[in-house]
Amino acid sequence: MPPYTFYFAGELFSQKHLLGNAMLAKAIYDQSNGKYLPILPQDLEFRDTSPQAIRDQDLVSLIQSDLALFHFDGPELDSGTVVEFMTAKFADIPAVVLRTDFREAGDQDGKGDPWNLMCSFYPRTETVLSASHSSAANAGHKRQTIENYDSKMLEENLLAQTKAITTTANKVIAAFDSVILQHPVLREKHQQAIYEHLSNFPQFGAPSGEYAERIKKALETKKAKKLL
Repeated sequence: MPPYTFYFAGELFSQKHLLGNAMLAKAIYDQSNGKYLPILPQDLEFRDTSPQAIRDQDLVSLIQSDLALFHFDGPELDSGTVVEFMTAKFADIPAVVLRTDFREAGDQDGKGDPWNLMCSFYPRTETVLSASHSSAANAGHKRQTIENYDSKMLEENLLAQTKAITTTANKVIAAFDSVILQHPVLREKHQQAIYEHLSNFPQFGAPSGEYAERIKKALETKKAKKLL
């Protein structure tokens, strides 16, 4: 069986974001033995094109993907990621929401997810909370100070963070395994109409006909994989 593709949505504004996304994506692919193949927007986007062209490419790639992973970090969620999340829910794409930020945020008062309640409670969506902490704490070391810090700590810190990424990857894989078994919300009689609407509502720029064809084929692929 071919792998399930997943769109990896999240911040793309710094080297830390790009590196972290790449490492986690590779870990998910490796730990799942190739079952889940990441589609990273940072590999699709070219900043020398227009802003709309970037948006269009990201939205079409999301709709074409079998699954989606959304990085919900930060005191305020990245607005582009939220738009992609809602598009995925309109398309009834199975999704995993990942938060590695240990800070509490949002308006759910500790009774729900640590982000704005309007981004919670959607079907075919699993949540993974995998809070990051200092490398030394992850490795179980005694408290470090300038006086006892040495180059060995650099290697140990890197190893600890690499292990933490592997742990997070396995949590995401388990969530993917769960969400692909959940029944579609989008009824079969409405699928073609909804996916035709997904071809039109963003008002894609040129080549809009190409995007419409890609979205049409995406529906066929999802049906073949029994995701719709």
